[in-house]
Amino acid sequence: MISGQQQVPPPSNEPVLSYAPGSPERAELKAALKTAAGQRPEIPLVIGGQEVRSGKLHDVRSPHRHQHVLAQVHEASPAHVGQAIESAMKVKPQWAAMPFHERAAIFLRAAELVATRRRAQINAATMLGQSKTAHQSEIDAACEAIDFLRFNVRFAEQLLAQQPISSPGVWNSTDYRPLDGFVLAIAPFNFTAIGVNLCTAPALMGNVVVLKPAQTAVLSAWAWYQALRDCGLPDGVINFVPGPGSAIGGVAIPHRDLGGVHFTGGTGTFNGIWKTVAENLGTYRQYPRLVGETGGKDFIFVHPSAEGDLDAVAVAIARGGFEYQGQKCSACSRVYVPQSLWPKLEQRLVPMIEGLTMGDVADFRNFMGAVIDEKSFANTERYLALAKSSPDCAVLAGGQTDRREGWFVRPTLVKTTNPTHRLMVEEIFAPVVTLYVYPDAKLEETVASCDQASPYALTGAIFARDRAAVAMLSQGLRHAAGNFYVNDKPTGAVVGQQPFGGSRMSGTNDKAGSMLNLVRWVSPRTVKETFVPPTQVGYPFLGAE
Repeated sequence: MISGQQQVPPPSNEPVLSYAPGSPERAELKAALKTAAGQRPEIPLVIGGQEVRSGKLHDVRSPHRHQHVLAQVHEASPAHVGQAIESAMKVKPQWAAMPFHERAAIFLRAAELVATRRRAQINAATMLGQSKTAHQSEIDAACEAIDFLRFNVRFAEQLLAQQPISSPGVWNSTDYRPLDGFVLAIAPFNFTAIGVNLCTAPALMGNVVVLKPAQTAVLSAWAWYQALRDCGLPDGVINFVPGPGSAIGGVAIPHRDLGGVHFTGGTGTFNGIWKTVAENLGTYRQYPRLVGETGGKDFIFVHPSAEGDLDAVAVAIARGGFEYQGQKCSACSRVYVPQSLWPKLEQRLVPMIEGLTMGDVADFRNFMGAVIDEKSFANTERYLALAKSSPDCAVLAGGQTDRREGWFVRPTLVKTTNPTHRLMVEEIFAPVVTLYVYPDAKLEETVASCDQASPYALTGAIFARDRAAVAMLSQGLRHAAGNFYVNDKPTGAVVGQQPFGGSRMSGTNDKAGSMLNLVRWVSPRTVKETFVPPTQVGYPFLGAE
């Protein structure tokens, strides 16, 4: 026992390694890629600390080499989900009673372990399993995940320190209890770090968790889960339960002990979760907390005053739209450019997009890999067919696909004359960017269209040199994006610097990477202690005249 008021170490963002030719991290990652590519682990469920093999297996394949089986994963049955919930609830009292700094130490140790000894392994798993380049994996699976753990510990400490005032003779305090039940964490494929945060943020606050990793990202999720176990995470606190959403959600979401859902994924799926919860309100022990980050139709809006920044605009579109094959929730997928600037921007942008390299991410010369799976590939092909057949659209770059070896889609730029075309409104989640050239005289009308055309409100960016224009665009698009960028691309949020989340159909905007998210995983109790309570029932005003 330590007698003293402990303080967690001050967090800092994990430095992004360059992986430049000749660097030691490049050599280490190359070796890790070779090792991981030659293995085929059989990944189990982990329930109450025990590895469980259901016997029902699915393959994890590399998107850019879809015949390459990287791992086999045991899938959970509904019975396994029930066991995971029971296991979590069994250890909940001990975990919730553990002092905060003891819980925090587990996650800080995991962050340090990955920053030093497991970095190459986890990056290799993400690159091979999710077709991320070395840079995209580094900023996600390593740096952002590490940042989530370090900064969440500091944010949690600051939250716990928020206490009420006390009047003379009274001591008031706030008890930040975990939720009354378990948390279901449902992770996406596109960011390894998000899966880490979805389960560890509630656990840090004393909750127990059932984690459902994405079917197409189990390899990297397993690598991070092993790091947490190796750093002392008690059995049953986070239960690793891969499997189809129907099997897991069908048991967990209507369960009477559901305390909350921490979700990142499609809007339709989250809407379905919300509907199921609403239909089962009479069965729960408490109203479940629903925290979700869903879809996006993220924009770049260029003002006529950005004429001197067209090189930056072109780079923002290329990086924002095509890094990680446009499979970021924040990826740029629609662009608004004034007619006065379009001819000069087109001269820069189209050759830049056509020059982007694509292929196996183990070849570090490639800027892009493949989309995640055949379903995504087929969906993208349908949108490309729409672009090619629409009379108000023209494909200016890309538009080709190749499924022979991997699920490859060339980075595609489509120009439309219709600001409410489906390509400007619907989320595609692929390397397809649609651009609308607006008349300079219709600036305000176009700003209104940008704000209202899509149901989403996740990220957005503007480019302008005129400060009055920056103010006007910021106000006109105030509700169009939860993360708003001025003279930058709409991707690349950093934990502790730009807390992430959007509203409208983009989610509940509970800002992952901030105290705002952690607040959702506690149920505060107000405690008043009176040192000398009254012993008489009467008040002075009751006295006789």
